[in-house]
Amino acid sequence: MSDQADVIRGPAPKDVRVTFTPSGRRGSFAAGTTVLDAAREIGVDLDSVCGGRGICGRCQVAIGAAPGASGVHGRLSPPGPTETEYRGRRPLADGRRLGCAAHLLGDVVIDVPSESQVHRQVVRKEAGVDALPVDPVVRLHYVEVEPPALESPSGDLERVLAALTREWGMTVSETDDHVLKILQGALRATVPGPAWSVTLAVREESRLVGVWPGYRDTVYGAAFDIGSTTIAGHVCDLATGAVLASAGVMNPQIAFGEDLMSRVSYVQMNPGGDRLLTKVVREAVDGLLGELTERAGIERDEILEVTVVGNPIMHHLFHGIDPTQLGTAPFALATTAALTTTTRSNELSTHPGARVYALPCIAGHVGADAAAATLAEGPHRGDELQLLIDVGTNAEIVLGNRDRLLAASSPTGPAFEGAQISAGQRAAPGAIERVRIDRETLQPRFSVIGSELWSDHPGFADAVGATGVTGICGSGIIEAVAEMYLAGIVSRDGVVAGLDHPRIVPTGRTYSYRLLEDPLIEVTQNDVRAIQLAKAALQAGCRLLMEHAGVDGVDEVRLAGAFGAHIDPMHAMVLGMIPDCDLDKVRAAGNAAGVGALMALTSRAARAEIELVARSIEKIETATEPRFQEHFVAAMGFPNSVVPYPMLSARVELPEPAAAAPRGRGRRGRRDVP
Repeated sequence: MSDQADVIRGPAPKDVRVTFTPSGRRGSFAAGTTVLDAAREIGVDLDSVCGGRGICGRCQVAIGAAPGASGVHGRLSPPGPTETEYRGRRPLADGRRLGCAAHLLGDVVIDVPSESQVHRQVVRKEAGVDALPVDPVVRLHYVEVEPPALESPSGDLERVLAALTREWGMTVSETDDHVLKILQGALRATVPGPAWSVTLAVREESRLVGVWPGYRDTVYGAAFDIGSTTIAGHVCDLATGAVLASAGVMNPQIAFGEDLMSRVSYVQMNPGGDRLLTKVVREAVDGLLGELTERAGIERDEILEVTVVGNPIMHHLFHGIDPTQLGTAPFALATTAALTTTTRSNELSTHPGARVYALPCIAGHVGADAAAATLAEGPHRGDELQLLIDVGTNAEIVLGNRDRLLAASSPTGPAFEGAQISAGQRAAPGAIERVRIDRETLQPRFSVIGSELWSDHPGFADAVGATGVTGICGSGIIEAVAEMYLAGIVSRDGVVAGLDHPRIVPTGRTYSYRLLEDPLIEVTQNDVRAIQLAKAALQAGCRLLMEHAGVDGVDEVRLAGAFGAHIDPMHAMVLGMIPDCDLDKVRAAGNAAGVGALMALTSRAARAEIELVARSIEKIETATEPRFQEHFVAAMGFPNSVVPYPMLSARVELPEPAAAAPRGRGRRGRRDVP
């Protein structure tokens, strides 16, 4: 008997009220309607590939009682054969139901977890490279081994190593324990090819870490960039350097604090907090590894090498090191050297012989991610003075060329990622990501993630679909504030002017710029101030490095990181996020840290290079530099209150300083604050 038949045998159908979270959409439906059908009817983002046949397992939901109701019993149909006999590739998690098989019987709240949503959070970290240097630390070697004989009492391992020396000229000095446990079976396995032949995995030409019967020609590696907000991963063929799969997830540590120092505070205030944060980040990396291997069509036990990069706090927590010392001066790291550990000790499910290589940290709050970005962008390989900025909640900055490198970190906070902004959100479908404001009419137009159309284009509403406009992300708020400044809505010192215009609305004793009426999205005075504080911290860090380097300008700027890759260089410079520079020499570097991690995964030479370079970088500590505050105050102005921007001014018409216009008057008139 079908699940539906069990439902309709009961009392006469009645309307039931359903609220879906986190979308907040709600509606009334006839009793017996499936959760999936109800979700589809009101545009709730609930995934399904098999068309509701109970095969794919993508429509899993969690159940909560309706507000004011007691308990959940009887609000959904009991699990029928579709669920009790479900054996799909995505097992039903504890407490989850299949939306295609669960029928509505009473008022209920349905939670749609992120993994069941079609439009999941966009994690914008890609490999960003077509080719990588190939010289991996793990190599495969096929050998044919002499079988044992009474007159030759040497063991199987000794004959294998002798064959390795004879056929490859290689002397292995160490062997992993697990190899001994499977070696005899591998040698005696019946496989195509000569008897007593095996393929060996040798790490750094000195350690035997894997063995397979017969011939094998591929092993794989994985590279991870563990950011404070997102974790990006890539799976790579170690023999060819080809990137087979890339993916990303949100860092679950966000639940313990948006920024790095709040996570350190959590550790300080909660005994065992460091172990908990280590556990959740390792689980996230391991889960991402599973997704990557599935996408690449390989098994986990084919992963023989892993590289990881991250800021110092992520680096310490992933390796199970208490980050408390990084919370106060002198911000001491447990080690700045590159680390090699086992995947087993880091709780990653891979081949038992796999190792984890963590790139070196530079110092203090400039970590392995900055080292990896340096490896990828190579300022130390050229003559031009390059400013490399990994933009995030804690910006990491490297300045220099082949003659000298300096580095610093700057506490920009989460505003650039949409946090602390009134309508802010992370990059997800429906978020405003581009903004333009007409200089004369002050009318805005914008684009959102998930649509190539601008808001003034025909068909925009249909293009954004049921998701609609949901908020404004980091790149959107940067462009909005920069455009407001260029249009005269915001003064050079960051004050939203009380202009006589319908889009300028009073908010208490300040003003806001109304970007959209429905849903209401405004850029408030507090939003402008949050961006000012973040960009001033970033620019001050850059100015401090330039001062120590004895230079007034830079030849080129590279904006790295998931967020940096989507910043428009012109708007970033208008705000003063970066120093004045030829705009043609400012470009996004993509996920440079991830690229550096991939380079280290596939190349021993790359590891040696960055270990040498990292030791030579001069670290400037912004927290203890008295000049940092002076640079910070000057950088609060757009683009700077003191330092001119001649190259930017040659390309963009910047407004006159606010002091040039008397209070209470302006180009379009100004309303006094009541």
